[in-house]
Amino acid sequence: MRKIVLASFLSLFLITACKKDNQIAEKSLEQQKIEFQMRQLEIEKQKLAIEKEKMAYEAQKQADSIVEAKKERATASNNSKPQIIRERTIYRESSGSNGSYANNSSSTAASQGTTQKKGMSKAAKGTIIGAVGGAAAGAIIAKKNRGLGAVIGGVVGGATGYTIGRAGDRKDGRVQPK
Repeated sequence: MRKIVLASFLSLFLITACKKDNQIAEKSLEQQKIEFQMRQLEIEKQKLAIEKEKMAYEAQKQADSIVEAKKERATASNNSKPQIIRERTIYRESSGSNGSYANNSSSTAASQGTTQKKGMSKAAKGTIIGAVGGAAAGAIIAKKNRGLGAVIGGVVGGATGYTIGRAGDRKDGRVQPK
């Protein structure tokens, strides 16, 4: 009988101890939720402050561009003469026998009315694409030595891509045909 009473008191004590821990855990969980929500509010406040700064920056940028445009108009009205820009292109050709160079000056760009294009040429793009594609294909095809296959494929692909791109540049008029 004594053992039963002692066991029941012990089990009752353990049950009440577990309930208190659950209540404490629930309280701390609620506190964590509140702290998390407070952090989220702080983050939202910071986002709003950043948005306000962006809007102020854009307004200032727009005002500055308006002032700059007015200045340009004022200087354009003061300079009533149109500006003429001429471009000269110098080509050098090498002669195969004696190695001397001949200078031929001409204004072909000004007479044709075209301007030189900016950005990567088709030859450069073709070289890059061909080299990467050739390296990948070479690595896949060469089973025993993938590194060597990638190098050989990259060189062959780059040369092929350059040739195709150069032909495209000639068609577009970026490079003068031989």
